[in-house]
Formats: sequence, C-alpha cells, structure tokens
Amino acid sequence: MNKFFKNTVVIILIFVALAALVVSFGGGSKPKQVDLSTVASQVEGGQVSEIQVDSTNTNLTVSLKDGSTETTSKEGDISVNDTLKNYGVPQDKINAVPIKPQSQSVWGSIVSQALPFLIPFILVSVFIWILMRNVQGANNRAMSFGQSQARMQDERKKKITFNDVAGVREAKEELKEVVEFLKFPQKFLQLGARIPKGVLLLGSPGVGKTLLARAVAGEANVPFFHMSGSEFVEMFVGVGASRVRDLFKKAKRHAPCIIFIDEIDAVGRQRGAGLGGSHDEREQTLNQILVEMDGFDTDTNVIVIAATNRPDVLDPALLRPGRFDRQIVIDPPDINDREQILKVHAKGKPLAEDINLRKIAERTAGFSGADLANLINEAAILAARLNQKQVTDSNLREAIEKVMLGPERKSHILSKKEKEITAYHEGGHALVATILPNSDPVHKVSVISRGRAAGYTMKVPSEDKHLHTRAEFLDDIAVSLGGYAAEKLVFGELTTGASNDLKVSTNLARRLVTAYGMSENLGPITFGDQHEMVFLGREISEHRNYSEEVAAKIDAEVSAIMKAGYDQAYQILSKHRDKLDLIAKQLIEKETLEQEEYESLVAELIPENKKKHPTDPGLENISKKGPKLKSPAESAA
Repeated sequence: MNKFFKNTVVIILIFVALAALVVSFGGGSKPKQVDLSTVASQVEGGQVSEIQVDSTNTNLTVSLKDGSTETTSKEGDISVNDTLKNYGVPQDKINAVPIKPQSQSVWGSIVSQALPFLIPFILVSVFIWILMRNVQGANNRAMSFGQSQARMQDERKKKITFNDVAGVREAKEELKEVVEFLKFPQKFLQLGARIPKGVLLLGSPGVGKTLLARAVAGEANVPFFHMSGSEFVEMFVGVGASRVRDLFKKAKRHAPCIIFIDEIDAVGRQRGAGLGGSHDEREQTLNQILVEMDGFDTDTNVIVIAATNRPDVLDPALLRPGRFDRQIVIDPPDINDREQILKVHAKGKPLAEDINLRKIAERTAGFSGADLANLINEAAILAARLNQKQVTDSNLREAIEKVMLGPERKSHILSKKEKEITAYHEGGHALVATILPNSDPVHKVSVISRGRAAGYTMKVPSEDKHLHTRAEFLDDIAVSLGGYAAEKLVFGELTTGASNDLKVSTNLARRLVTAYGMSENLGPITFGDQHEMVFLGREISEHRNYSEEVAAKIDAEVSAIMKAGYDQAYQILSKHRDKLDLIAKQLIEKETLEQEEYESLVAELIPENKKKHPTDPGLENISKKGPKLKSPAESAA
C-alpha cells in the first residue's frame, strides 16, 4: 500500500508539471478572432494600443487599451499600414498605433506547436517506466528469496568481551582456544592441528549462550554473522538449503569469521521424523548444513558456533567430530558466579552502601544469568517508582519475590477467616521446614498474595547442591504437606489451598519410585520410558514397560510415601502447636516475617546444622530446577 501511494503521488506531480508547461507555453486563454474591418474601426476610434505582426506578415495580434487581445489575418504581400489605409483609416490614426513584429523564438514556436502531441507520449512512457520498475523490484525480491538473512555484527558498536561475561569459567577457557584459532591459525596448522569447525553451546535458557558467542567474536575481533535456526526454514522446499549455501559463501569471503546459529534445534532435529520424507524442508536444510560444515578446507578460518537447550533432539550426524567438534555445557551459575553476575549488571546503577550482593546471591539459588539481570532491572524500576535516589536492599528483596512469584496483588484482599487459614497454612509449611534436619532454611513467610498464590513460604538452600538424598526428598514431601496438616489440625477441615502442594508432593513421590529407584519395596529399578511428542502440540507420553501388577505396587508405594510425609508433618505440628499458633498470630498481625523475625520465634527448635548459614561455593541444585520445584512449600495457600 505504501508503494502504491508513493507511485500515485509521483504520477500526480508529473501531471501538474506538464499542465504548468502547457500554461506557460500556451500563454493563457486563446485571443478572440475578428475581421480586418473591425480592427480598422478600432484603430480609427483610438481603441488599439498596439499591433503585432508575426514572421509570415499574415497574422496580426491586436492589443486593445481595455487589456483584451484580438487576432486577425491579412494578405501577406501588403503591409499593415497600406491595409488600414485601404479601409479608410486616416494616416494620423495609423501613426498613433505602434506596429511591431512578434518576438517569439524558433524553439518556443516548435514547443508550443509540438507539446499537445508530446503530452500523451510522455504520460505513456512514465506509466511504462513505473511498471518496469515495480517488475524489476519483484524480480530482485524473488532473486533474494534464497539469500541468507544473516546479520553481521556492527563493529562500531560496543564489543562484548569475556570481561563482560561473569561466571562460566570452564566454558570461557574452552572458548579462549577458539579465539586463538581465529587469531593465530598458523600456530596450530604448523603442528598439523585441525581447526575446530563447530562449537555447540548447551545449556538451559538464560545461562548466557548467545552472550558467550558474541564475546568470542569480540575477543577475536573478527566478523560475526548471527542467525536464528528458524530463519532458514520457509514454506517452499529448497529455500533453507539455498540460504545455508549463501551464508557460508558470505562467511568464506570474510574469513576468518564466526557464524552463530541460535536455537539450532529448529533445523537440527533428528531426520526421518518429518511427514514429508525427503521433501521435508527442514531436513533438506539440515543436510545442507552438514555438507557445508564437513566441506571446509583446513585453511578456511570459519568457525560455526551454535546454541541450543535441547541437545537430546539433535541429529547424531550434527554432533559427530568434524562438524561440531566441541560441545560446551553451560551450567546455571553457582553462588560465586551469581555474585559476579550481579556485580556486572549492577554497574551504572546507584546501589546503597549497605547492600550485600553475597546475601542476594544466596537467596537466588536456581536463577540463571538472565534472571539475575531481570532482578537488578526490576529493583531499579521499584526504586524509581518510589522516587528513590539509590537502589536499596529492600528493593532487591522485593525484586527477588517478584521474579519468582509475580507482583503483589494488593487488590486481592482476604477475608478475616481466609487470612487466618492462610496464616496457619504457611505457618505449617515453615514450622515443619524448620524442624526437619534435611529441609532448606526458611527465609521468609508471608500471607500477602503474589501471582496465583494467596501466601508463600520461601525456602532457600544454604549452599548449592548437585546430589540429593532420599532423606532430603522425604523431608521436602513432609514440608509440602505441612500446610495441609495444619489446616486439618487447627480447623478440622480442608480447603482448596493445598491443591498445588498435593500436586507437587505427589509428583515428587512418584519420581522417587519410578525415576530415582529410591523405593525400599520395589528396589533399584526405573519404571516407564518417557519421551516427548510434538505434532499438534507438546505432549509427554510414557511407554509403560511394566505390568498392571507392578503399576498397583507403584501406586501403593507412592501412597505410602505420601501418608508417611503427612503423618510426620501432623505429629510435628501437634507437638509444637504453641509455636504454630505464635507464628500464625504474627502473620495475621504483620502479614510478612523475614528470616530474622521468624527465627527469633522458633530459635530453640532450629537444628544445629541450620544455625549456621555457610556460603561456601557448591554446585547448582539442578535436579530441582529452581526455587519453585526446590521449595514445594512455595505454593498457594
């Protein structure tokens, strides 16, 4: 529509210009045609101011004193003076009228005569030119359809280096060798070493895969082509393969350089699963990528870096040596890495002097680098909203909860009865978590609605973990059922607030039996083979490799684990009912209890292993996938 409007405006402007030419050369309105006798009478009456004679001495242009103009004709071999005398005009009247030849150039005469004939030809020519230009543009777009959409990183912008990437020490060490390959290829070629053709970055979303790829290009100071895997695939078969060829052709012209393909699983999934067989566009694109990567010359300094969070779906031919020679796993940051990442993102933001980023790192177990960047940004937004000059510790704590659970729902006001139920529910979670030795320390308890939760209990591990024991999982199940047990103990009835607790704890109990082999009755064996199906939507299906009799035993074992967890939570709350009442009373009055306030209420019940809060670096708790799954008590009241 914009191009059509533009062409219409151009045509209108051309018409206006031609009309102006016609007016300028035409001289305005056409003069009145009269006979010679009329002109003679006007000259005798003194009405004529001037008479102009054309070059042929035949046509006369008479200008009257009232401003009008007339034209007439006479015989060419007789002068104007003699013609007027023949009509009886006195000589003195003739002498009073100036008689002048017309001053019109030859070109002006030609243009004025030819312009009416030229205008149609000019309009047709302009119309044909516009059509030809549009057709040429369409041809250009058709020719560029198979060209790659890769974008080269602008060298004038601020470059990203390894100093801008906190944490991921092992990944940076691996990638530093890639930088040396790009900077000093002869150093390796002289020893017969082969330059790696591809580096595959594996990691969960937000851990910094794209940032690391940009840092490699910045350190090596080479061109950086970046493209998403989905940009290769089009509706028409062969377009993706054509774009792959064009991309590698451009890269070889700018060698040494880096090609970065983000989300390569969009085109790198295992072949043979498509409905179109060999005519599947995605498979043809993958085949071309395989050919291009395996066809590099040893002296071609082009390295392909790809990123994905789904390495399990990639085609084996893509992962073999000679294509992606190196596979670098990027883990979620541990406590030390989180502290460094927070410092990087805090640059340029006025932080209060009392802020301890180490404590913030302790509270953010399971956060990725993107989560931590979002945390700092949310804290700055909260400070600006409150018209503060600095970002305070309370802003950061509020931002943590906002990132984890969502914003406060201040308009969601609980009734007095519901607030009391929620207070006992969250108090049950917190008290059971405090007493059980293998559960994580409680950092905060609140009955303020956040996201979809009417209240929440924040449990954060004192150190990062990689391995988990059966005792830890059983304590987590008991903590998850603490709110359920508290409602049963205090009110003698249950509410829907424990529905999410039951879902989380039941799933954990089933994983203990079927996935982790931690069932005492069924022994060290896994049950079921889960695999993902993506057709009309994502669906996780399970292949049952066990009998109905074993399925009944699994259900019985899960039920036994859940009952044991509930009984344990109920006994703890019954024994320490006074502390449960005290916690609920404080929650009803203050609505929120921070770690220090909460621990002052239950100081004598805290086990010895929880009285100190070590901050030694450890491995990230990846089994529980962040604070939500790691802390089952963080659920709706």
